[in-house]
Amino acid sequence: MTNETADGHREALGDPLPPAAQAELTDTAWTALPHVCTGRHNVPDTPDILVGLLAADGARRVRAVEDLHRLLLNQERVFPATAPAALVVAGLLRDPRTLAEDQWARRAGKRPLRAELLNWLASFAGVARRDVTEGAGASRDLAAARAARPVLHARIASFCQDGDPRVREAAVAATALLLAEPDLASSVPECVPLVRGVLATSADSYYRWIARERLGAWGEDTTELVRMEEEHRALLARMHDLAGNPFEEGQEQAIRWLAEQPQDTAALEPPGRWHPDWREPGQAVPPESAPEPPAAVRGSEATHRGPGRIARSEERAEWTFTPYIGVGPLHFGMPLEEITPALGEQPTVSSYTHAGGQPRLSYADFTKTGIRALFSEDRLGCVAVNARTGPQVRLDGAPLTGCTPSRLEHWLVNRTTPRYSGVTYSPAGDPVFADLGLAIRPQRAGDLVLTRPLFLLHDWLDLWHALPQDEWNYF
Repeated sequence: MTNETADGHREALGDPLPPAAQAELTDTAWTALPHVCTGRHNVPDTPDILVGLLAADGARRVRAVEDLHRLLLNQERVFPATAPAALVVAGLLRDPRTLAEDQWARRAGKRPLRAELLNWLASFAGVARRDVTEGAGASRDLAAARAARPVLHARIASFCQDGDPRVREAAVAATALLLAEPDLASSVPECVPLVRGVLATSADSYYRWIARERLGAWGEDTTELVRMEEEHRALLARMHDLAGNPFEEGQEQAIRWLAEQPQDTAALEPPGRWHPDWREPGQAVPPESAPEPPAAVRGSEATHRGPGRIARSEERAEWTFTPYIGVGPLHFGMPLEEITPALGEQPTVSSYTHAGGQPRLSYADFTKTGIRALFSEDRLGCVAVNARTGPQVRLDGAPLTGCTPSRLEHWLVNRTTPRYSGVTYSPAGDPVFADLGLAIRPQRAGDLVLTRPLFLLHDWLDLWHALPQDEWNYF
């Protein structure tokens, strides 16, 4: 079936896709194959994402790669559009335009687009080998993902010998994970030396983890690899401690040693199942009693008009959020000119920085709606909801806005949904939940302290460095 919309996307791109990829793009009925947010306002459809991967504009390429992750593998799940998109992505790999280098949102250091597309295919292969019970997607979508593995393997295999080590490592990683397909078992012996020689020795901790996990699954002895990894981590920890202590002898040597170490390019990856410390999970043991869900603090009396007034529940808009996609009518990646009509108001305050001599939008306050939109490279990366006047955003039916901080934190830390886990804290003590793209900050309301939820992209999780000073001073 020909999707006429795909032809329109091809024309918008200007240059045609490679023939095989173009055929798959054109012959796929994308309207029947949604991703996690298909049809939402300002969220690109799958064909838009795929043609954007080879766009002449570097910023558009970067956004398209991030959209592959957040829309087609959201929360480490596959969707109806994911497997067909993977086949198109694999068909782009030989195009010379994939040699263009850039800085990608989820990986440290510059690398060619070809390597980053292979990294996404590795993520796809990692999800495809899991099961419905692990929240990896619907059975039909997982079956389609697994059925695509032999074709993907054939298209990726030659890149395992690529002259660029960044491409070679990503290709071996994707290949190793694709070999979970039973029909590809005959290729495992050929892959073992590649995994040992390329991934196990990589500076990238994600690739080293894949090496240990896959070799172990194939019955290979990984004792030495595990020992070397543990020693490496212990040495890094000691050197970091020494480098941070000016009273210890050898601080300068430790600083020089750390500076000489190759960069761990997996450092920007969000926490997930791939993490080097991951082990096959056992049966989750729920707490003896689930914590009581939080409740929003009761609003001020209707006659109260002071600066500390708290909106009543009936006065607040009701918003939903999708982790790493957006909140309410806002979606990450929006520029200001798209946010303004979505909210139906102009910002009352806009703050700019002048990094590199160019003015860059830092944040914009929307007083009527009760939110602050924060930007990176003039694109929405964080939404802070005013505790007193902002919309009520809910998680599993529980309110996140305008609650007692300790009660909401206790509920979030102890929530029992299996795919939710893990909390870190900013230097200011704010809890940050990486699986949700959510941080909870305090905000004063007279004598009360209420919750100010922040909805974030991955590269905003380090609140201390990501948030502007004005946000830290917001009370």
